[in-house]
Amino acid sequence: MILSVHQPQYLPWLGYFHKIARSDVFVFLDNVQYKEREFQNRNKIRSQKGWMWLSVPVVSGTEGKQKINEVKIDNEMPWQRKHWGSIKTAYSSSAYFKEYAAFFEETYSKKWEWFLDLNVHIISFALKELSITTPISFESDLKITTTKTQRIIEICKKLNADTYLSGMGGKDYLEEKLFQANGITLRYQDFQHRVYRQQFMADSKDFISHLSIVDLLFNQGPKAREILGLD
Repeated sequence: MILSVHQPQYLPWLGYFHKIARSDVFVFLDNVQYKEREFQNRNKIRSQKGWMWLSVPVVSGTEGKQKINEVKIDNEMPWQRKHWGSIKTAYSSSAYFKEYAAFFEETYSKKWEWFLDLNVHIISFALKELSITTPISFESDLKITTTKTQRIIEICKKLNADTYLSGMGGKDYLEEKLFQANGITLRYQDFQHRVYRQQFMADSKDFISHLSIVDLLFNQGPKAREILGLD
């Protein structure tokens, strides 16, 4: 059984969903430290002027240290109105805007208290639209006691996984010998980012990669699975 893990990100990029689809079980790392200025609370969409960030403001924890499932959204800032306005401006004339607009309009009209809930809500919607049915678990439910590579191995053992699928970035920090010592096969994700037609795109040389999944959905709709290499 193939297992993969990742922090629950805001509006994740394409490779995030490709990895989930290539796994037999996926685990949200919701019980690890929240990191600022990464992709946990922000991601990119394409505007008329190029790519732009959409960032969710969060309430800072004591000394800046808090776990992802402890993070609250700073609703003193009008982030929802700005995010929905930016998405409408960027994608209202895209081929499949009408198919997904209602979900995002409703999402941004709701007051979210917990950062984790917002991210999981959006990710779950995207998984459904992409017909990805991989079972999802939360690390916090597994009562994991270890850290770093040993944390991953403990998760694999608790869920009876014999293979761990890591992103390519894992080569920089995973202790590969520990997987072999524990009878777990370590594999690295092979995701080839394909070019697809985007809003404001003159030709293929003008393509912007590594954007949020919303860019793919609004521009390609039911073709998204094929572009992700899932069909």
